Amino acid sequence: MAVNLFISAFTFGGGYIVVPMVRRFFVAKKQYFTEDDLLDMAAVAQSTPGAIAVNLSALAGYRAAGIAGALISCFAAVVPPLVILTFVSAFYKIFISNTIVAAVLKGMEAGVAALMVDIIADMCFAILKKRSLFLSAMIPLSFVANYVFGINVVFILLFCCILCMLRVFYNR
Repeated sequence: MAVNLFISAFTFGGGYIVVPMVRRFFVAKKQYFTEDDLLDMAAVAQSTPGAIAVNLSALAGYRAAGIAGALISCFAAVVPPLVILTFVSAFYKIFISNTIVAAVLKGMEAGVAALMVDIIADMCFAILKKRSLFLSAMIPLSFVANYVFGINVVFILLFCCILCMLRVFYNR
């Protein structure tokens, strides 16, 4: 529970920012599961309804300690943001005009960007490690589709999911 409280309290931005912290504590330090297990859990957490941070915490907690671990992890993932947002909203007028708070938030944006680059690099490395031309080609093609042609990410994800499902059915 303490680990998930720590992760939730210090991963402002949520989403994939949680993945490197979960890797650090659950994969590297505690070795409750492998790097591949974490990437699979991150994929499941992203595809299920709700916040990815809470979903991933629940999956990690379940993997580490069963149903009780999942419930405790969910609670631990929700409490810090709830407390922080309650505090910030109570003193919103003071925070919004404070230049130090604004500077801290700008610095946090840079930290979040660095963590996002880290998780994207790790995911690409995991895909390349599988040595599949099909999966490896999806990385640059998805980037080009979004960045060059401006195709919405939702359509790119749907297209990639359909291609992967067709590939699974074809291989069977």
